[in-house]
Amino acid sequence: MSAVPLRNNKATESAVRSVTVLGATGSIGDSTMDLLRASRDRYQVEALTGNTNVEGLAKLAREFGARFAAVADPDRLGELKAALAGTSTECGAGESAIIEAAARPADWVMAAVSGAAGLKPALAAVDRGATVALANKECLVCAGDFFMQRAFKAGACILPADSEHNALFQALASGNREELVRVIITASGGPFRTWAVADIEQATLAQALKHPNWSMGQKITIDSASMMNKGLEVIEASYLFALTPDEIDVLVHPQSIIHGMVEFSDRSVVAQLGAPDMRTPIAHCLGWPDRIVGPAAKLDLAKIGQLTFEAPDFDRFPALRLAYDALRTGRGATTVYNAANEVAVAAFIAGKIKFGAIARLVEATMNDWIRSGNLAPLSSADDAISVDHNARNKAASLLPQIALKAS
Repeated sequence: MSAVPLRNNKATESAVRSVTVLGATGSIGDSTMDLLRASRDRYQVEALTGNTNVEGLAKLAREFGARFAAVADPDRLGELKAALAGTSTECGAGESAIIEAAARPADWVMAAVSGAAGLKPALAAVDRGATVALANKECLVCAGDFFMQRAFKAGACILPADSEHNALFQALASGNREELVRVIITASGGPFRTWAVADIEQATLAQALKHPNWSMGQKITIDSASMMNKGLEVIEASYLFALTPDEIDVLVHPQSIIHGMVEFSDRSVVAQLGAPDMRTPIAHCLGWPDRIVGPAAKLDLAKIGQLTFEAPDFDRFPALRLAYDALRTGRGATTVYNAANEVAVAAFIAGKIKFGAIARLVEATMNDWIRSGNLAPLSSADDAISVDHNARNKAASLLPQIALKAS
């Protein structure tokens, strides 16, 4: 069963909606706050959290009159209190404070805390039956089965804030689950879409960060260049919409105008289109089940001229193949896939491995994990965090030998 509503039954609420933004100082948080800024009469900010940017967090808390603000770094509480002196905003710091922010009585929660650190706060919002706009991949990649079960049990509504999953969510409203044939997630192909394998192997950090369409954070931009990000999205889609791997296809679409498509049994294909701007899917989540005015550029198809498509190249981008392998393996394999990738990307940024070694380290970690008999069903957040921690350690131990190997 899914906690994602597959049909948009309109139920307009005239009352002001209270919102919490977990990860307010990050890129997704910035887009969310921009939308809230444009519709102040519709929303009241309950809580805001940030990682280490105390100045930015305090500025937002003052601007929006947040009732609670929390910084993830436990050593920054005094700094946050000083920055918010003279206001009525309560302050907190550390993991427990981030979880407290999620547990406070907001109608709508943006879950945009990156990494495994976002899992427990998101679950705190889910467990009280909130509407949760999910922008944290790890909640599903690391803990998809029990995360969605918990959401369903609590009566929480999960709204996908990623552009691709939000596109699928909108397109799925055109039919019933039993009429579904497949979903199609589009991928830009990143900066290395037409590069030879040997050239991708030697790509520099600066080259990996030159995404042709999207402006994103460093980690996600590198993941896009390797198509690891698309692999993570395949895994997310499986858990979000209760799909098998065979019901999920990836299609390279360099213009990034079509974000997702759904094919139904009558062979109708429904697509969601829009300019590449994260504020569009976030606005859809923020207004749901209604729509609010969004600030993204108007889509001008005549100016764009043409939309092109091509099949993904699994030889050029093995990270995508590994995602399907992890999804089919199950029992924590997707958690290992994500954890090993985070170690690999950090090593690439630090200049310890070549770009092509990112996928090799992920594959080596997954293979070692499977051979060691570590696969087991995950039934709690602590299970997922434990697997994540152990997989990171395993990836780190394999890093030196992967760094020495040629492609």
